[in-house]
Amino acid sequence: MDPKAVKSDLVLILDYGSQYTHLITRRIRSLNIFSLCISGTSSLETITSHNPKVVILSGGPHSVHTVDSPTFPSGFVEWAQKGGIFVLGVCYGLQLIVQRLGGQVDVGQKQEYGRMEIEVEKNLGVFGNKKVGDKQVVWMSHGDEAVKLPYGFEVVARSQQGAVAAVQNSEMRFFGLQYHPEVTHSPEGMDTLRYFLFDVCGVSPGWNMENVLDEEIKAINDTVGPEEHVICALSGGVDSTVAATIVHKAIGDRLHCIFVDNGLLRYKERERVTETFESDLHLSVTCVDASNEFLSKLKGVVDPEMKRKIIGKEFISIFDAFAHKLEQKLGKKPAYLVQGTLYPDVIESCPPPGSGRTHSRTIKSHHNVGGLPKDMKLKLIEPLKLLFKDEVRQLGRILNVPDAFLKRHPFPGPGLAVRVLGDVTEGNALDILRQVDEIFIQSIKDAGLYDLIWQAFAVFLPVRSVGVQGDQRTHSHVVALRAVTSQDGMTADWYYFEHKFLDDVARKICNSVRGVNRVVQDITSKPPSTIEWE
Repeated sequence: MDPKAVKSDLVLILDYGSQYTHLITRRIRSLNIFSLCISGTSSLETITSHNPKVVILSGGPHSVHTVDSPTFPSGFVEWAQKGGIFVLGVCYGLQLIVQRLGGQVDVGQKQEYGRMEIEVEKNLGVFGNKKVGDKQVVWMSHGDEAVKLPYGFEVVARSQQGAVAAVQNSEMRFFGLQYHPEVTHSPEGMDTLRYFLFDVCGVSPGWNMENVLDEEIKAINDTVGPEEHVICALSGGVDSTVAATIVHKAIGDRLHCIFVDNGLLRYKERERVTETFESDLHLSVTCVDASNEFLSKLKGVVDPEMKRKIIGKEFISIFDAFAHKLEQKLGKKPAYLVQGTLYPDVIESCPPPGSGRTHSRTIKSHHNVGGLPKDMKLKLIEPLKLLFKDEVRQLGRILNVPDAFLKRHPFPGPGLAVRVLGDVTEGNALDILRQVDEIFIQSIKDAGLYDLIWQAFAVFLPVRSVGVQGDQRTHSHVVALRAVTSQDGMTADWYYFEHKFLDDVARKICNSVRGVNRVVQDITSKPPSTIEWE
């Protein structure tokens, strides 16, 4: 999809490394406004090529006082003024505006972190719909503060400690918030963003999944020649399935789907998924059993990043072989590979090829982004790479993908390799994990909780514990249960089960799965952890 083809004004976010930057993107899209996130150190040419209506300078962990602190390019201010562009600085972004335009930012006398009350001093700019004296709770996260504003700027709100909380220069169309309106800890933050974008900036919405689908189909047809064939790697998850359905709608039977059993699938996953593909989605799928190839290459590997890269490379090797067989059958070798890469995959796999991101650290490589080999022969088609998970599900409903399938919990591309901590081939770790995971997920479904949870799964831990089973001492394996709630997979909270549910599940696992004598629950949010353990 070409971002320029979207029928909506663009809000461009310059990313300076805040853990919340992706949330700004997501919150703005929820208002039916198209938003994209690029590196905060992008060139002026890159920024202007997107033709944004609004630019948001994100927060970040940096201080404007450090020599190598990231900043917008020379000529940015002049370009924004000349083009009538609205600019909003958030947290570090506000301080960047103040410092670059001639104001002063100092280390705060009283640093502000967490929930803080602010008070409106002027009903202008972002607070034009508020009254002087109105108060609201916001989420602060800053050590520096603006102590002297550039010429033409004025304070619009202050914190209860007297620190500048919001500024504006209406003539320049520059605005700033010292707090994070995008997080749920700022209860009125969405109202502030909505008012700023629609009432202050006059943004026109137009971002919807129907238009996205039309643009994706057009882009695929423009990319794939009328005689060319395409391979799609189906994982059994929502993302690859929706991606395949889009491409099938665009090019029909010139799409050839492959499902690889890599030996790292869930309990009876192959049988369940292929039945859905054939009976509900009417996709012709070739199943390849490559479990021996994958597991032999993973033997002895314990580093999670190495696991992902090995799996990514092996997948591509199999896809190349599949393409060669198709060439013999069709007389023409497929040139493209479809993958269900999502926007969070791109964000977390830093730096994605050509992204230019330099101020966010690598979280993990996704096998369909950072784990792909450089010498891959197939060219990629990624129709979902600018979308979040909930947007993909909306697309799936438009395409009549069964709702039960769309509601499936996410499953990582590397499969159980990242849910067995350590060597996946050691002992019977995979078999134990499959059984434990099946009991956990089925129990969640039986309790009517499945649709309330974003993702749930079991993890095999590389430790043993002493137990007593059948009046005998055991020295067996420990497994962990993980369940989280989320909107887009970029942040998550652990799901609070009732004690009786956990007690029942733990009993079922220890009584049914040979080799397990202890069950623990992961009660960590994201951040600080990731959803998956590896």
